[in-house]
Amino acid sequence: MSLNIQYIFLIALVLLGFLAGYRLGDRQSKEIKLLLSFSGAFLLAMTFFELVPELYSEGENKKYGLFVLIGILLQTFLEFFSKGAEHGHVHSPSSQKSFPWILFISLSVHALLEGVPLSEENNLVFGILIHKLPVAVLLGILFVKAGISKPLTLLFAIGFSLMSPIGNLLMGQAWSLPFHKEVTAISVGILLHVSTVIIFESGEGHRFNLRKLLSICLGIALAYLL
Repeated sequence: MSLNIQYIFLIALVLLGFLAGYRLGDRQSKEIKLLLSFSGAFLLAMTFFELVPELYSEGENKKYGLFVLIGILLQTFLEFFSKGAEHGHVHSPSSQKSFPWILFISLSVHALLEGVPLSEENNLVFGILIHKLPVAVLLGILFVKAGISKPLTLLFAIGFSLMSPIGNLLMGQAWSLPFHKEVTAISVGILLHVSTVIIFESGEGHRFNLRKLLSICLGIALAYLL
């Protein structure tokens, strides 16, 4: 799949997710949590199947392992500001009418780095698409609860949807090519952190149940077949 088509899908799906969340309002369903479990497992599997072998194919394992750990630590830092919105861990906020800049910046940094490894040679876009959909839905619900106006919600959704394509475009420039492997390793750390947290946090009381386990197994199996 060409990168331009991947960009279109990423932008369109985030906008559709926000619209769906805005229409749902306060009505969260168990299906969204199951979709989160599926998306976390799918993204985790795609990271191991597509990115990890490529990252370690040229040796320098310790060097790239360090950057993977930097990515995990960076995502932990970002979640201090986003409150875990990257993996659907949203809270009911107090009413606010202004643009949520802190949330937007932290999610934008996450999405920029998430888009770096996108390539016509791998299928990672499917993992990111399935990951972004339930998160966008939950963010739309969050904005309804916060009383944020429709124009600001649309502005946030458009900006957020553009971040992963922009991150991929930036790392495709000549000046960034010498650092591509290191930044990709940071992206791997971010994806590993987010996907594993989704798997362990998407159930009630942090407990496994049969439907959640099946959705996780389905996500891994589907990623393997792609």
